[in-house]
Amino acid sequence: MARILVVDDEPVVLNLLNKILSGEGYEVTPVDNGEAALAELQQNAYDLLVSDIRMEAIDGMEVLRRARNMSPDTGVIMLTAYGSVNSAVEAMKEGAFDYITKPFKLDELLVTVQRALEYYSVLIENKGLKNQLETKTRLTNIIAESPAMRKVCDMVERVAPTSTTVLIYGESGTGKELVARALHSHSPRANNEFMPVNCAALPENLMESEMFGHVKGAFTGASSDKTGLFEAASGGTLFLDEIGAMPLNIQSKLLRALQDKVVRKVGGTKNVEVDVRLVAASNSPLEDLIREGRFREDLYYRLSVITIEIPPLRDRPEDLLPLAKYLMRREIGPDRELPTLDHEARHILENYGWPGNVRELENAIRHALTFEKEGVITRESLPAKIVESVQQEGVESPSRAEEYKGKSLKAFLRSKEKEYLQNVIDSTGGNKEEAARALGISLATLYRKLSD
Repeated sequence: MARILVVDDEPVVLNLLNKILSGEGYEVTPVDNGEAALAELQQNAYDLLVSDIRMEAIDGMEVLRRARNMSPDTGVIMLTAYGSVNSAVEAMKEGAFDYITKPFKLDELLVTVQRALEYYSVLIENKGLKNQLETKTRLTNIIAESPAMRKVCDMVERVAPTSTTVLIYGESGTGKELVARALHSHSPRANNEFMPVNCAALPENLMESEMFGHVKGAFTGASSDKTGLFEAASGGTLFLDEIGAMPLNIQSKLLRALQDKVVRKVGGTKNVEVDVRLVAASNSPLEDLIREGRFREDLYYRLSVITIEIPPLRDRPEDLLPLAKYLMRREIGPDRELPTLDHEARHILENYGWPGNVRELENAIRHALTFEKEGVITRESLPAKIVESVQQEGVESPSRAEEYKGKSLKAFLRSKEKEYLQNVIDSTGGNKEEAARALGISLATLYRKLSD
């Protein structure tokens, strides 16, 4: 039930409006002056304000201006005498939805009220839907259609503004560095350095020097002072991938750097203060390495203040096709038309296990784009290894008859409509507002059809 605030200093008009609108099922609050109207808007939420323009003390124009500031989602209809249309037009420039001249016709009043309520309802719905969309896509390059990845995004947004140390778990290729970059880019350190380091790729005899730096003459070949990664990343974020590969002697120095926020260069005698947010990652549980005596337990507790687990691609099927389309768009650029996946290619992608996760999908998409024909990715476009794996698993592509079996006409038409809508969205590069215009429907209708 819509809530309507009516303000008019003529008792007869006020009572008439109250009776008419209440009779239509609206919840009406009548007030006889502008000051009372503003007090109501301050204390309560209304869907619509109907106000006379000419009133004593605070007139309708002033009520309109303040109402637009106090409650921008509340629509406003102005009432004006026949000879004051210019004032009504001025009111619309100030943000009023429409005006009605006195004496008003019943049907004109009711139609204008209904139109205003529908218009602002759509605006509010669009705002909510856009917020939902932003929730899915707000973290750069992270596709989060699945509940599991939305949970990851929520965690990132909550943790990013802090300086808390974060430990990211995930299989190889799941996007651990992407999540680490999101933590950095949504933090107060975003304008400073993000320094990614793969601990497994650093030779053990050089790791200490790389991490903490060295002074000239510290060892053979140290011909000058070297700034370490901790010092270089000061003020920013240091991302240590495959932290489990770090030797025990370096782990102890890392622990000290985290606890005391100082590092000492190899061969040096002075401590150097550092201000670094540390994010670490591992593709296997560090607890296992602790039991094997290969990882310090005290360092583990220092690193795992917050833990984020990225699920493997096989556990988030909702992300697969959106990811594939995102990767295609990234590969071909914004201007080319996006190739389509035929029925069989889509079936293969959806039923493959993806042991290499997103990284393997990325390679498969590159392969498919190389061999696609006439803008269509088919079974022949995909890497043979993936096609053969799905065949060996015995997951056969359903025939058209089997696909439609048991589906009502309504369900079939709905699925085809969604498929068409998605194709139009893809053709606009994911721009839903542009897609809605191309389809000749409102943005709210597009969102509703996609979510049905």
